[in-house]
Amino acid sequence: MKTAGRAVVTAVALVLASPLLAACSSNPATPSVTTQPDTSSSTSSSPASSTSSSPASSTPDGSVLAPAGNADQTSPVDGISCNTDEQLAFHIHAHLAIYVNGAPKLLPPGIGIGPPLQFEQTSSGPSVASGSCFSWLHTHDSSGVVHIESPIQRVYTLGDFFDVWGQPLSTTQVGPAQGPVTATVNGNPFTGDPRGIPLDAHNVIQLDVGSALPPPQPYTFPPGL
Repeated sequence: MKTAGRAVVTAVALVLASPLLAACSSNPATPSVTTQPDTSSSTSSSPASSTSSSPASSTPDGSVLAPAGNADQTSPVDGISCNTDEQLAFHIHAHLAIYVNGAPKLLPPGIGIGPPLQFEQTSSGPSVASGSCFSWLHTHDSSGVVHIESPIQRVYTLGDFFDVWGQPLSTTQVGPAQGPVTATVNGNPFTGDPRGIPLDAHNVIQLDVGSALPPPQPYTFPPGL
């Protein structure tokens, strides 16, 4: 009887242990690991929209000097209107570079363009594709190119552009940056009030505020500008 009892106990033990043995053999000493979804990969795999209501990224080679402001003008600024369509009877471009104590400061996209702004992605970054109105002086991106698109041919000045922008410009201030202002046009020193600098076709304008003045930087206009 003792032998039979031991046999029954042994059989029961084997039955109870068999699931554990099976589990050990199918998963040998491997710790349980909990994984979290990779949000970065899921974000990068989603297609980006080509048009949005805000710029998708900032330009890496400088920070914006000041916001674009609100160009939804109810009355002209310096005789310059904001029309629903771009005026192309007189159509030229100038370039403006700004440095504060040697650090580059960018023009924001959308100066002189009324909200809501619609942006599109280009090879050089976000660019304003449309808005409620276009001033005769405006920017589409942060390249520094100022678009002069007017129904009449006249001499527009850097002071006109800053007034459309809603930012101060003088011999001691450029937007929010204060200090002595040094100006060059096409690599040549400009003496006097920088407000009087003309926005002539392909003028390359540089404003340096404060100290650590960089040399005049060249600029090549893209084809078609």
